[in-house]
Amino acid sequence: MPGVYLKTYGCQMNERDSEAVAAQLVARGYTLAPDEASADVVLLNTCSVRDLAEQKALWKMSALQGAARKQGRQPILGFLGCMAQSRGEQLVESQPGVRLVVGTQKFHRVGEHLDALLQGRQTHIVDTEAEAGSQSAIREHLPPAGGARAVTAFVSIMQGCNQHCTFCIVPSTRGAERSRTIPDIVAEVRGLVDRGVREITLLGQIVTSFGRRDYPTRDGRSAFVQLLDAVHAVEGLDRIRFTSPHPKGYGDDLIEAFTRLPKLVEHAHLPLQSGSDRILRQMHRGYTRERYLSIVSRLRAAHPDMAVTTDIIVGFPGETEADFEDTVTLCQEAAFDQAYVFKYSPRRDTPAAALPDQLPEALIEERHARLLARVNEIASRKYADLVGHTVEILVEGPSRKNPARYEGRTRSNRIVVFEGDSRHVGELLDVQVERAGAFTLYGIPELRGLDDEPASAPPLAATP
Repeated sequence: MPGVYLKTYGCQMNERDSEAVAAQLVARGYTLAPDEASADVVLLNTCSVRDLAEQKALWKMSALQGAARKQGRQPILGFLGCMAQSRGEQLVESQPGVRLVVGTQKFHRVGEHLDALLQGRQTHIVDTEAEAGSQSAIREHLPPAGGARAVTAFVSIMQGCNQHCTFCIVPSTRGAERSRTIPDIVAEVRGLVDRGVREITLLGQIVTSFGRRDYPTRDGRSAFVQLLDAVHAVEGLDRIRFTSPHPKGYGDDLIEAFTRLPKLVEHAHLPLQSGSDRILRQMHRGYTRERYLSIVSRLRAAHPDMAVTTDIIVGFPGETEADFEDTVTLCQEAAFDQAYVFKYSPRRDTPAAALPDQLPEALIEERHARLLARVNEIASRKYADLVGHTVEILVEGPSRKNPARYEGRTRSNRIVVFEGDSRHVGELLDVQVERAGAFTLYGIPELRGLDDEPASAPPLAATP
């Protein structure tokens, strides 16, 4: 059967989309190729949030075409996702070897389109039209390779975005908000738990906007909190996460849910983007600096171990040194547990791209480095403060950096590496933290023997 190699660029939602496409193809009889050189089909699932992601995908496609020519091969090459949606037919015109372009509402059509191409019924296909109900088509999951156990899983609960931030291309590539039904999502979660999954992450472009037009507020609880309640009731599930929310979604009901639902982990990813009220207005973010800090304070009051992470954009058009300093001081006050700092990238057809006072790249680079150093310093102190403490982790599998060790995550989303074996995978384990690295903790499991005394474990070596 034809072998498919699928490469993903961008966010967790793209990863989830790619997994669903792969699972659908396997169900149709396709195989997953171990590398692009041996594949009959190579698909790039693209991202348009930043220009660099688009350029990487375009460069990769050119390299694939060149390699195929040298090898005398003619694999089917295709683009999926956000860049496919925004550029459409242009990708076929500019990349002669590309035969398939599939947009964000047509992932579930990839299999039938590949069948048509492989059988010679069509020479190339561009499918970027909207399709009703597409939000419910991303539900299939691949079984782990080699008989391993999948402990965590992403669950897509909606597509699209209505926020229209001035820097963001997503509303035009993903469309307007469309939510799945609560029973449909719960059924997917139950199926995952039956396969051994113990932690799920609910995904949406603005996940807290789930079901706003479909589910009326009930007992003071928004549609998203009603979904959390329903997922929380699934037996066998241990942890619930969600990403990516918007600060406007953190109402009293959601903050209260962190105190009421024990499976909802104490980690809130709260995209900031800027600490300047002036820049926030130009970004069309819909909150102020004061409102944002109030949410952070209320979250930490709801749970003393609450970890707050964020996204920040440096170098938005017209950003002054004073605006930038507002961001720096907010980061100091919020004391983020981790922050993802991005350099502003103008995206075509977004209002921000047409704003005056676009900043020079050198200035953006300098501010990016300055802010990154500051937020990393704050986060490193928080990691160091955990040394000597015991944390609960869900063991996910072998460490990605050193397969001889195992790793898991705390409820607050910190990675912990320890000496262990496969019997720990999927288990909740108490680990005593011995040292902290760069955004990684290292520790010793507090294993219990028959006499209920802590079992000894070998000390960790210095290499992560």
